[in-house]
Amino acid sequence: MTKVLLTGGSGFIAAHILEQLLSKGHSVVTTVRSEEKATKIREAYPDKSADDLNVVIVPDIAKPDAFDEVAKIPGIEVVLHTASPFHFHFKDPKTELIDPAVIGTTGILKAIARSASSVKRVVVTSSFAAIVDEATISNPATVFSEASWNPVTLADIHNSPATAYRASKTLAERAAWDFVANAATTGAKFDLATVNPPMVFGPVVHYLASLESINTSNARLVDLVQGKWKDAIPPTGQALIWVDVRDVAAAHIKAGLEIPEAGGQRFFTTAGTFSNAELAGIVRRNFPELADKLPGPEVKGGELPEERFQFDNKKTTEVLGINWIPFEKSVVDTVKSLQAHGA
Repeated sequence: MTKVLLTGGSGFIAAHILEQLLSKGHSVVTTVRSEEKATKIREAYPDKSADDLNVVIVPDIAKPDAFDEVAKIPGIEVVLHTASPFHFHFKDPKTELIDPAVIGTTGILKAIARSASSVKRVVVTSSFAAIVDEATISNPATVFSEASWNPVTLADIHNSPATAYRASKTLAERAAWDFVANAATTGAKFDLATVNPPMVFGPVVHYLASLESINTSNARLVDLVQGKWKDAIPPTGQALIWVDVRDVAAAHIKAGLEIPEAGGQRFFTTAGTFSNAELAGIVRRNFPELADKLPGPEVKGGELPEERFQFDNKKTTEVLGINWIPFEKSVVDTVKSLQAHGA
């Protein structure tokens, strides 16, 4: 089996990657920011020895040397780098979003190049944010694919919180590709793949979840089941494509460990479009006990916007061979997991 370094192990996507890696018998070194999170992960896998699961604390990924020591752990063959901030609660986008994303990514690549010669592939969790172009997002003639790049620059980060987030993902991914492309200078002896998901729904991992720290995509489901949509379904907006977190986790593992030809490729992981109206309808059908909190069929709103972009991720589906989880199953499984945490 393969020894894998998984950064950001307490994150929404990473927790599912960890679960899948361990279930396949791989050995995992994972990083978290605090002892509290490390303890939760260790307690969730009491049957795993330190050789099977080694949890290491990296408190600040924005420090250039943050991953220097963990990269020295012998025998690591694959790195899955998921650690990067995703939130809109910041005052300074440069120091709170851009720096952790870019420095965290380049920092770990430098550490691997210096100290982990056994690493053959790195997979970086990027985002649809690094694909989408805000200027054409409402244009039906626009088709986003694995080849598309967001043209955002550092000069744009004060335009809006959403733009700043998109810039963080775009600049971090570009920095990773530049690092590998300049191997003669950087010393990179590994290849790279990136995974670029849009809105990520799916069940929360029980040992890490709390409604207060729910991932941004699932937050709309929390609002729905807690009655905040009862009188009006909010607009879906242009964040209208989605994927289940279990498929995103599988994509990382396939790209990193199972498909040799995945090296050098971007993977645009999406199962299709969704709308808030569809979301409300699915919950209404499957959870009649929540009827008093949900918008009734007469409540309108939340439809797909008439003017919207198109997408093409056939290459990703073909290379990774993933049969995407259907939206209804994803929503039902997510709501059940949220109910287990008091939603």
